Amino acid sequence: MDASWIRVDGVVVAGHGVASGRSGDPRFPGGTLAAQIPLFRDRSLDLSPFYPGTINVTIRPRGFTPRKAFRTLRDVDWCEGVPPEDFSFFRCRISIAHGTEEKWEDGLVYYPHPETKPDHFQDPSVLEILAPRLRGICPGAGVSLQLRREELEIK
Repeated sequence: MDASWIRVDGVVVAGHGVASGRSGDPRFPGGTLAAQIPLFRDRSLDLSPFYPGTINVTIRPRGFTPRKAFRTLRDVDWCEGVPPEDFSFFRCRISIAHGTEEKWEDGLVYYPHPETKPDHFQDPSVLEILAPRLRGICPGAGVSLQLRREELEIK
């Protein structure tokens, strides 16, 4: 890991299940990401390498502040009856330890802008991670993240 990355350890926490569709919310039967991914692709952001759900990682007691996003998509009109939203994405790597082995997978921090999503109440210590399907990911699992220093500030 070079100096442009910062490492932070965290713990997987249960999410709301809306992004993946596990919540059973009738407004988003396939999940919010399933509805958003084609629109992101139309704007040249291909999320096909990633599982269509987020891994919610708390870095409590620390928090984060967005700096310079890898990609920002503005005014994404992804759902009838929901005002258009802004989304930013930040490069990351994620690792879940399996014994002494540490294997890093490329991912993205998925950040729906709270100012364009009035009902989005995410804990400020939780990062929503898009990554390939990872073995051993479940609430309570310890993970390590590498984040780009110029993209996110860890407090």
